[in-house]
Amino acid sequence: QVQLVESGGGLVEPGGSLRLSCAASGFTFSTALMRWYRQAPGKERELVAGIAGAGGSTYYADSEKGRYTISRDNAKNTVYLLMNSLKPEDTAVYYCNAYKGPRDNYWGQGTQVTVSS
Repeated sequence: QVQLVESGGGLVEPGGSLRLSCAASGFTFSTALMRWYRQAPGKERELVAGIAGAGGSTYYADSEKGRYTISRDNAKNTVYLLMNSLKPEDTAVYYCNAYKGPRDNYWGQGTQVTVSS
């Protein structure tokens, strides 16, 4: 079965960095569009960044451009999100998403990121 397991979240001070990882299994990872979303308390889930399978073209939400970097290692079936210059407003649960079509849309369980001094 499909599994997406996020890791790397935690508590970090403003201005700090974190790298999230999402280990995937149960589907052909190299051809999947991989995305990171986040959901802050009381807010809707929002797209943060995405990376295509073939070619690896990337997408970032405007507020994350220049601070976040999404990457993937198809040999390890893993997608990463490097987050720099973190702000308190980046505090949220971060979710990994694998999209291969309307009926093949998978989510991880989420990892908490808290930015606070």
